[in-house]
Amino acid sequence: MLHASGPLLSIDVGRREYEVEEIDDVLEAYVGGRGLGTKLAHDRTPFDADPLGPENRLYLTSGPMQHSQMSFTGRMNITSVSPLTDGLASTNAGGFLSRNFTSTGYSAVEITGQSDELIAVHVTDDGVEFEAVPELEEARVSAVTEELNDRRGLESEHLATVGPAGENRVRFASVMTSDSRAFGRGGMGAVLGAKNVKCLSFRGESTPDVEIPEDVQSEVHEGAATSDSMLKQQGTAFATDVIHDNFSLPTRYFSEQSFEGVEAISGNAVTEKKYKKGTCSSCAFACKLPTRDEETGLETEGPEFETIFSFGSSAGVGDIVDVMKSNELCDELGMDTISCGVAVSAYLAAEDEFGNADLVHDLVEKVARREGIGDTLAEGVDRFHDELGVENWTVKGLEFAGHDGRVIHGQGLSYAVANRGADHMYSTLLEQEYFGELEQEGLDGKPPALVRAENWRAFQDSAIICSHSASSGEMMETHAERLFQSDVDELLAVGERVVEHERHFNNERGMDREDDTLPYEIPDFEAGLDEYYDLRGWTQNGTISDEQLGD
Repeated sequence: MLHASGPLLSIDVGRREYEVEEIDDVLEAYVGGRGLGTKLAHDRTPFDADPLGPENRLYLTSGPMQHSQMSFTGRMNITSVSPLTDGLASTNAGGFLSRNFTSTGYSAVEITGQSDELIAVHVTDDGVEFEAVPELEEARVSAVTEELNDRRGLESEHLATVGPAGENRVRFASVMTSDSRAFGRGGMGAVLGAKNVKCLSFRGESTPDVEIPEDVQSEVHEGAATSDSMLKQQGTAFATDVIHDNFSLPTRYFSEQSFEGVEAISGNAVTEKKYKKGTCSSCAFACKLPTRDEETGLETEGPEFETIFSFGSSAGVGDIVDVMKSNELCDELGMDTISCGVAVSAYLAAEDEFGNADLVHDLVEKVARREGIGDTLAEGVDRFHDELGVENWTVKGLEFAGHDGRVIHGQGLSYAVANRGADHMYSTLLEQEYFGELEQEGLDGKPPALVRAENWRAFQDSAIICSHSASSGEMMETHAERLFQSDVDELLAVGERVVEHERHFNNERGMDREDDTLPYEIPDFEAGLDEYYDLRGWTQNGTISDEQLGD
């Protein structure tokens, strides 16, 4: 089976030491990316590790596709114990970092320990350098890029950076790369911030050889270049109107399911602000959204649909420029727009301040610096909802995405069982319900579809191939066997191992069926949960045995 190539570089930032380990057996079984990060974290991180403590380990991992120049592969993965969910979580980001990462020759980089001062860690194919950067304390993401460019000739595409939110251990802080691309969900920025690491850089000339069929690369490139998908024009923002008009757009902190101001924050509104094409490394699909408001001079990348939901309809804000500003603040301060927007919306609900965009922007700044009420909101909805007197719109501590499980019930079940919480990308079962492959209502026949979707998505995250590849000739399903020299069942088995290791790690931290729940009711939920566990071969308490886990 095709897999990533290269050893593990383990860096102890407290001791300022590093070592290299061969991990060929892990790569062969887990491909790379999320699978590689999950297996390493499961086996090397103490089950009782404090997510913000020195014993927690953070893994940056690449996959086999990042050794190529193929479209849809300019992405990377981070895995660690999440300070938001307290379980094992993975998140990936696009941009231009992946090729610079693989150029160092490593398939995975492990960060452990805790520095006694703020540092940047520079990884090359010649070794690791630790640089004290006290002058970058509380610096915004683009300011870090500017400083390291001046000092070392490092561009944003070489960097994985923590903003003020990560330094202040905001539980949903992100790690940023290419200035505007986020390893967003789960608080990985807080993990690095707690280790006193402001920035990681990668540069080298030692990319390992991985054989990928040239004809497949050409077919994928041609499909990406010629696709007429709306994703190329509006990114995921194109879905705003469709979801609002045909399903549900959660509004005013989930108290309503439609938004009267949707037109002003729709994909068309984003298109009006888009001033050029944007892409990830070597990708001809070019679905990113560089936007500019001429009147104010504001520039950002996006917003995508999830940010339109979290800082638009959820906050009762109906001006695309206001949403753009929230998006840019989160990028510069280093925060997940979904969790931050939902947390801010919870405060607006408590104070009856929906639609107050100025307050929203002020709160975003306060959250990143843990000032005043921002210190409370920085803990995440699960930890502060009682104090504010609002409903707890989270699963396992992770704030909900904008795809409403009250309407598409299979996605509701997906949110409940997902090992990293209410994340729409864990299975993307929502696509089958949106496009009519599955009925919207009920759970009849959905647990088997969910198991397959989770396994496929876990494999895709291990190969680290963009989910938008399905918009270009069904790339993954069409070419998977040729790309990975393996049949689809074997690829699904990789994904199954990833899901099982995540579940086992979380079980060891005390999670079980009581954590696979929702803040609302959907028909036959308990029966659907039973069937899901049966299909997985887990106990009816949602746990997996050591014997089943295997290697």
